[in-house]
Amino acid sequence: MDPQHQIDTTVPHSARIWNFFLGGTDNYPVDRAAGEQVLTAFPGMVDMARQSRRMLTRVVRYLTGIAGMRQFLDIGTGLPTMDNTHEVAQRLAPGSRVVYVDNDPMVGAHARALLTSTPEGATDFLEADVRDPGAILARAGRTLDLDRPVALMLMGILGLIGDDDQARAVVARLLEALPPGSHLALYDGTDTDPAYTAAISAHNARPGVVPYTPRGQERIAAFFAGTDLVEPGVVPVTRWRPDPGPEEAVPEVACAGGVGRKP
Repeated sequence: MDPQHQIDTTVPHSARIWNFFLGGTDNYPVDRAAGEQVLTAFPGMVDMARQSRRMLTRVVRYLTGIAGMRQFLDIGTGLPTMDNTHEVAQRLAPGSRVVYVDNDPMVGAHARALLTSTPEGATDFLEADVRDPGAILARAGRTLDLDRPVALMLMGILGLIGDDDQARAVVARLLEALPPGSHLALYDGTDTDPAYTAAISAHNARPGVVPYTPRGQERIAAFFAGTDLVEPGVVPVTRWRPDPGPEEAVPEVACAGGVGRKP
């Protein structure tokens, strides 16, 4: 493996910590230690991870079904788990094309699970950072037709860009390159739960971690500037088009998001 792309097992990484929260095994002791620290201060983190993942599934179903998307750019992919973006999309539309992007070499090492596409569709994985949208777009264009609508997915990644202006600039640059009819889907942690924000503050103080910044719903909604928000707008992830059926006791989580269409 290229030395520049070796997996650093001495520093926790957000993708591997999230994998730990979801009950996965693709993580290291340093990631589990960081995750346990968060869970000690905020046990609700497991609920947040699971409910966020369920929103992702519903979002992809919506984008593929009602919105008719056949191309997906999923930035901040994280480690493969059940119902990855291409699996949900290709169940409904086998010809869907998906490009995954993450800056963790371990995600790249597991890319084989992300690249199991239908014969009619296509998947690809790019090792890149969300802060470099130009490089992402240039490489994504090898698999996606950027002259046709694309679903841009930024699920739980913008909190890693602490400066609001920089985060908005990244979203704007990505959307600018996509044609009308494209969609933006995102969620992120919110500052609505004091226990959650305290746990994140303690996590951010760990040596070597990339700090995560929870935001209020209004600040998250600002990322959708220039798009037409899909109903019900920016809401807690549990309230974004929940599946019909008997009402369950769904835990409230400090995470909100939505979907917007580029006119």
